[in-house]
Amino acid sequence: MRHYLECVSWIERLHRLFLDVIKAELDAIRVRDINNVQSLILYSIAGNEISIGELTQRGYFLGSNVSYNLKKMVEAGYLEQERSTHDRRSVHVRLTKKGQTFWKILDGIFKRHVEMLEEAELQESALATVSQNLKGLDQFWNMARNRVPRPPEPLVGRPVTPEEAQTYFDPTRRSASAH
Repeated sequence: MRHYLECVSWIERLHRLFLDVIKAELDAIRVRDINNVQSLILYSIAGNEISIGELTQRGYFLGSNVSYNLKKMVEAGYLEQERSTHDRRSVHVRLTKKGQTFWKILDGIFKRHVEMLEEAELQESALATVSQNLKGLDQFWNMARNRVPRPPEPLVGRPVTPEEAQTYFDPTRRSASAH
């Protein structure tokens, strides 16, 4: 249990630290019209035309409102958006010339980071193992999310007592209390 919770804590901490690194990089090159989260969203779009729904589904942007950030990037001239001709409800975004130029800057920053990995004694093979384990954790959390039991109808719409909550998560107590 300790390693599981420690791992969860590290994932969140490292994500925040990575955002801090991106912010420092933006400050160093005096980029003020796009923030760190927006930069990662822009980088993930790359040369593609992508729907806002697809970006939101990817969910890589912890604690951010993708639609709000896309609007800000359109206003700053990094992205252009248009409604899909096939589905008027769907909005697609793509990089402008300014966005493509900034994508190349970000790509250069990330390439520099990769070159620095050796200096930190982080091997590509070790990162591949970490990545593989994180993918496994992603699959596990999707499985766990799908296995969360649905509350029994009588509990819907009212506060649940600690005793009811315990029987909800302990199937042996639930079946005993049901009789």
